Amino acid sequence: MATETQSGLSDHLRGVTVTTIACLAGVVAALASARFVGTAVADAASQQSLLIVVALVLAQFPILRVVGIDISEFGAKDYLYVTFMTFTLWFITFGVLLTEGVAL
Repeated sequence: MATETQSGLSDHLRGVTVTTIACLAGVVAALASARFVGTAVADAASQQSLLIVVALVLAQFPILRVVGIDISEFGAKDYLYVTFMTFTLWFITFGVLLTEGVAL
């Protein structure tokens, strides 16, 4: 295709892939936080759940490389986007799990 870059992915597919992986990482981080930290009222203040989010943010970049996305082209805006999307999905999902008191 004429719109493919050197990595073999079009700009649209690259963006969709990065967004999907970031959002799924946020949901996985929330589920891991609920599993390992807990969903009780006292667990909501635990900083261990933030460490899980940071670990999932950092784990995404090797995954993106395996999928075929050249992360050497990433700028500050791209790193902030991945971090923001992961944190946002973690925050929403973990907030729902805490509110409902779901035990995993």
